[in-house]
Amino acid sequence: MIGAALGPLGFGCAGIGNLYRGMTDADAAAALHAAWDGGSRYFDTAPHYGLGLSERRLGAFLSGKPRDEFVVSTKVGRLLVENSEFSGEELDDEGFAVPARYRRQWDPSEAGIRRSLEESLDRMGLERADILYLHDPDAYDLAAGIEQGLPALEKLRAEGAVDAIGVGANSAQTLLACVEAAELDYIMLAGRYTLLDQPAAQQLLPRCLEKGVQVINVGVYNSGILARPRVSAGSHYNYAPASGELRAKAARIAEVCEKFGADLPTAALHFSLRHPAIAAVVAGASSAAQAAQNASRMQVRVDEELWEALAEEGLIPDAC
Repeated sequence: MIGAALGPLGFGCAGIGNLYRGMTDADAAAALHAAWDGGSRYFDTAPHYGLGLSERRLGAFLSGKPRDEFVVSTKVGRLLVENSEFSGEELDDEGFAVPARYRRQWDPSEAGIRRSLEESLDRMGLERADILYLHDPDAYDLAAGIEQGLPALEKLRAEGAVDAIGVGANSAQTLLACVEAAELDYIMLAGRYTLLDQPAAQQLLPRCLEKGVQVINVGVYNSGILARPRVSAGSHYNYAPASGELRAKAARIAEVCEKFGADLPTAALHFSLRHPAIAAVVAGASSAAQAAQNASRMQVRVDEELWEALAEEGLIPDAC
């Protein structure tokens, strides 16, 4: 297991793959530098992020760092293949502001996973990845991911090609099925154990504790609704506009947090580490200022009485 090198705060590299908007190589490097200067030594990426752009930018940054001082995870399941219909102008249609030179092809086979890993390492200029995740298998074919992808990951780990393996997904039930089906080291849990919403606490996190699977908690701002001190009418939750009920709950959480000297995003970061199954939080950033702000928030001391006050109002479960 990778252990303490992961946390508490890792850097998520979707943003440096031009998630939702373009950024320059210089701005991407500045965000990575700010994360490093803030203490992050765990960097998570994927071929999916900017059709390989995130991996290339991360690799360029890490090329100047001693290999034993950082941990890298990437993902498999989505191969990047040439887009025969690309004419030079089309942009990616899955949220990244990059030319659509490639398309994603689901392939959980052992051959596909080995090819994906090899291509990722080539883009990053690394000899190995520390952690390898099967990426969003439920978005394609969960049964094939479990039956083909997970044994392939176990084989790569047994061969020493990667140090640890896991699955990344947005669904607690998907991750629970994978935890039961294989001997995983980690899962990457997206948005299902946050200050606003904790469905993973019911079955998934207790089972991870029982099996010794460590949890990397991501999406802890729930697509933006917890990312600012004040909740706005245009806030998003789970990649979509937040309902009035969720906005009201988040706004009340923010009011309680302020009484204890913590703003909403700071409390969200700290809450996301509270369960004993969670080894680290990974937060992304699209600028150096955002990366530095995440690091600064992690250094704030949050009063334990805040969690008691939130539980008393029924805003978080008592067990959290």
